[in-house]
Amino acid sequence: MARGKDQFVIWRGDCWAVKGAGNSRDTSHHARQSDAIVVAREIAKNQKSELVVLNKAGKIRQKDSFGHDPPGRG
Repeated sequence: MARGKDQFVIWRGDCWAVKGAGNSRDTSHHARQSDAIVVAREIAKNQKSELVVLNKAGKIRQKDSFGHDPPGRG
């Protein structure tokens, strides 16, 4: 199975958005970051991709990989 699009949780100024990498539109909007993370995590798991959570300043707060990581790391 091909790897899907990485999923980002980003601040939109009035809500938290879930957006797939390269998509022109957000997938969903949420009042709480925790709710957006739940949605983005499920999509990333289903697509075997990365979850990237940004803070309000746009810096990476958290990353999780649900894909097939290359062997030999560590």
